[in-house]
This record gives sequence, C-alpha cells and structure tokens, in this order.
Amino acid sequence: MARSGLIWLWISLLVVILDQASKLWIDSNLSFNQPVNLLSFFDLRLLYNEGAAWSFLADAGGWQRWFLATLAFGISIVLIVWLSRLERKQVWLSIALALVLGGAIGNLIDRVVYGYVIDFIDIYYQKWHWPAFNIADSAISVGAVMLVVDAILEGKDKKDS
Repeated sequence: MARSGLIWLWISLLVVILDQASKLWIDSNLSFNQPVNLLSFFDLRLLYNEGAAWSFLADAGGWQRWFLATLAFGISIVLIVWLSRLERKQVWLSIALALVLGGAIGNLIDRVVYGYVIDFIDIYYQKWHWPAFNIADSAISVGAVMLVVDAILEGKDKKDS
C-alpha cells in the first residue's frame, strides 16, 4: 500500500466524513425546502434527490435507488483498483481519484440508508437556480475536472516526447 496510490485513501475518508456530517447536521436542523440565506447567491436548502445528477431518474418509480447504488459501488471498486495500481508519486491523479471515490461513497451511503441523496447547497442568480448539491457532489466534480486536466497534460506529454 505504501508504494501505491492507496496512500491517498485518507482523502476519500475525509470527504465521506465531511459529507455525512454536513448532511446529518442539515437534515437535523433545517426544514425541508425552506431556504436559509447566507449570501445573495447562496442558500442552504434541505432537499432529497431520489435520482442521479440534476434529479435524472428521480421519478423512475424506485428501481433507480438500487441501480444507482450498484453503479456507485461498482465505480468505487474500479477506483480503488485503479488507485492501487498507481505509483505513490502520481499525486495529482491519485488525489483526483480519491476525491471521486469519496464522493461516490458519500452518496452511496445516502442511497442505501435513506433511498435518496441529501442535497443542501443552493447556488442561484435571481430566479435561476443551479441544481442543489452537497459535499460529495463537489468532491466528484473537482476530481472529475482534475482527471480531465490530467488527461490533457498526459496527452501533451506524450505528444511532446
């Protein structure tokens, strides 16, 4: 483990802890769909998402809970295997994968335990709202951008050599 990318799993664990702690606090302290304004473009708003990103499949009748949970579990296994095959010095890629893994596990826990994902970050401009999200979603997004950057830089390095 010390010589592989698995050394970065602490980042995944940190994401899961922060994600689950924030969701528990929000779920215990906010009323459903009642905004708590923090800034002119940012509210805390407790919402439950039974679907995937942007509530895709939210009205699918219930089968999506286990489909999305199985998908997240499978992706998590792939990410752990991928991390185990990386060298410890591949820091950028390892952190990217660890962020995606932590986010996937954070939302997987919600799906299995509650049947939906708890979202609470509401970013908006006037009446236009970005779909609500959470810390797990943020980690997945940051990790995905890092993966794209890594792929671009890797392609550039291969082209230059």
